[in-house]
Amino acid sequence: MKTLKRLSAVGALLLAVMCSLAPLPCHAQDNTGKRRVVESVTPAYPMLARTLALAGIVKVDVLVAPDGSVRTMEVKAGHPILVQAAANAVRRWRWEPAAHDSHELVEVKFSPE
Repeated sequence: MKTLKRLSAVGALLLAVMCSLAPLPCHAQDNTGKRRVVESVTPAYPMLARTLALAGIVKVDVLVAPDGSVRTMEVKAGHPILVQAAANAVRRWRWEPAAHDSHELVEVKFSPE
């Protein structure tokens, strides 16, 4: 019986922690146009992907700060072997400055050629 109570308490604590880590809903911002990329970094093509002749696109949703730097990013799609290389490159991109944060969808294309 004590074990069951302890498990229930641990479960409730775990649920509370998970809920507190969930992303907060964000408010829509006026983003009438795409911000221009002023500096992009080409990703390193992973050796394993080259060996497998793997091609594909990694889609990344980037939250760009007013100064044009990457605030956060979330990978939306892409082959797992290619995702880290794309994320490492996009993290170093810069956009033109703006008054507010904006979401930009980036597609990083990989080709074994």
